[in-house]
Amino acid sequence: MAKQQEIGRKGERLAIDYLEHKGYHILEVNWRFKRAEVDIIAQYDRTIIFVEVKTRSYDTFGAPDLAINSKKENLISSAAHAYIDQQKYEGAIRFDVISIVMGKNKMAQIEHIEDAFFLGL
Repeated sequence: MAKQQEIGRKGERLAIDYLEHKGYHILEVNWRFKRAEVDIIAQYDRTIIFVEVKTRSYDTFGAPDLAINSKKENLISSAAHAYIDQQKYEGAIRFDVISIVMGKNKMAQIEHIEDAFFLGL
């Protein structure tokens, strides 16, 4: 497995643990629709949350979440739309980002950005 993929998988595991600790129920991990993938689909109270996880080993070039552009947001939105249709879900949704900097020999820094973006469905 490539180094970047390994860091990404570790970040996703940290994000899942973080969300579960906060009381979120994990519904799906790495859910795919065509070319899009949603890293984590979770539920909190009565809201379905589509979570994009961005992990870096350092933040020299800025926070990991800065790597999410409008193209990525649109892909996540299309996957969310497909998931909602498939589940026949009619409640509230939210798009979150979890930004993780692993750091060398340090504890990972986790930032959870709720309502990071919104694209109409």
